[in-house]
Amino acid sequence: MLRIRYLASARADFDSIYRYIRQEGGSAESARNFIGRLRGKCRNLAELPGQMGRARPELLTDVRSFAFRGYVIFFRYVDDVFEVVNIIEGHRDLESHFDGDR
Repeated sequence: MLRIRYLASARADFDSIYRYIRQEGGSAESARNFIGRLRGKCRNLAELPGQMGRARPELLTDVRSFAFRGYVIFFRYVDDVFEVVNIIEGHRDLESHFDGDR
């Protein structure tokens, strides 16, 4: 399995998702559990490098994505590292989110 690196943007996304779940009536425990499931999916993706997700050249040249429970995990492979770039709610305008990164 590749090492996993969460970029600052992905860590901020985890925080936002946690706060959203709490704010919308979920308990701290349910928010932690969901974040744990997201991190677990990232570990699963890192176990099968190059085989999972969809290439997203329209967003960034080297980024891939994988949908999970209403969110989209954006990641890339950098040498021996599985790098999580962002985790974004699936209904958002993804192209405008990545416009400044191209």
